[in-house]
Amino acid sequence: MKILKQVVLFIGLFCFAGLSAQQVVKTDTLSGNPLTITMDQKINDLLQSAEDKCSMAGESPDSGEDNYTTSTKIAVPERTMSRAEICRKYPRIMGYKIQIVVVKSNDEANKVITYFRSKFPDLKAIRDASLRPNYKVLVGSYFSKEAAQKDLARIKGTFKEAVPVKYYIFCVEGKD
Repeated sequence: MKILKQVVLFIGLFCFAGLSAQQVVKTDTLSGNPLTITMDQKINDLLQSAEDKCSMAGESPDSGEDNYTTSTKIAVPERTMSRAEICRKYPRIMGYKIQIVVVKSNDEANKVITYFRSKFPDLKAIRDASLRPNYKVLVGSYFSKEAAQKDLARIKGTFKEAVPVKYYIFCVEGKD
């Protein structure tokens, strides 16, 4: 019985020795990125021949003329997207906010926001704690620095150090 196991093992090793997978690099047809696939070379050859047959399917065998187009990309004319389409596709975009003050504590930031809302109820104020222990108080949402200038002029009367800064904004809140 022990010898039979050894014989079966020996034969099995020779049977599976011929099967070896290797890495094949293919190119993605949609994005053009290289893809590394582990497969047997025989399977790769079969896939390649099937792809070649598909690409020649439109040719007539006796005339040698092509009955198909070789263009694989569809040309879509470029058009400007509406604001609603942009906001649907990119809800948060890089825009501008007006930084009115940088303070040392969360309590100070809350007091500034409360005071700001009493003076300018039409503008939204937020607190940014990314510079801890300092807190930035930012107001408004604008698509460009020029769009922020009108509100900036009003705010500078109360907050002298107010400046427009690049910041991510919600697209639907942005002003031109």
